[in-house]
Amino acid sequence: MLNIFSNSVYADFLPFYFGVEPDKLFCNRNQRTFRPKKSTPSGSKGAQLRKHIDATLGSGNLREAVKLPPGEDLNEWLAVNTVDFFNQVNLLYGTLTEFCTPENCRTMSAGPKYEYRWADGVQIKKPIEVSAPKYVEYLMDWVETQLDDESIFPQKLGSPFPPNFKDVVKTIFKRLFRVYAHIYHSHFQKIVSLKEEAHLNTCFKHFILFTCEFGLIEKKELAPLQELIDTIIY
Repeated sequence: MLNIFSNSVYADFLPFYFGVEPDKLFCNRNQRTFRPKKSTPSGSKGAQLRKHIDATLGSGNLREAVKLPPGEDLNEWLAVNTVDFFNQVNLLYGTLTEFCTPENCRTMSAGPKYEYRWADGVQIKKPIEVSAPKYVEYLMDWVETQLDDESIFPQKLGSPFPPNFKDVVKTIFKRLFRVYAHIYHSHFQKIVSLKEEAHLNTCFKHFILFTCEFGLIEKKELAPLQELIDTIIY
């Protein structure tokens, strides 16, 4: 497999990725499909941690950027970054909505070996087969519901996180990964033609390094992109 994280591509892209607000990256592409950008929880240390993230990302060292800052609460760090990664995936997929259609992507797949069916355990209890855009719509709605639930992602200063908070975060990351897997397997050539591969690759590298740092996705779930992941972490 071609190492799409070659040093030249990555280095050339850093000023663009770290110097431009994410919601301005693809301002000419199908904006009506974008969801509103989620904000960092205001009642936590979100603003302070947000500044730390911006500062460490600006250094260009993603391995350092994902690490828990000394003295900070793990749940706070997971919460702030979960919102950020949701925004990133939401924006990336938004650039492909005119190509990822029910006609072109009849199932939510990641290559010939992997197909995902949707269930949220509440409204849809039995996994159902849906098109890729419908799956992503369900997924984003579900994640947004979790982020807006103050019993899961507290907004008020001093409010505790639930005991199962990391499990919720793991499920969010597992499902966001599936969007990346679908993009790489079904739409990467389109991404290349749009000259957006550097942004996709950098976002995915950041996502995977964070995931590995905190053990958020089981290895078997990463299988559709394992070869690519190995180029990132080794």
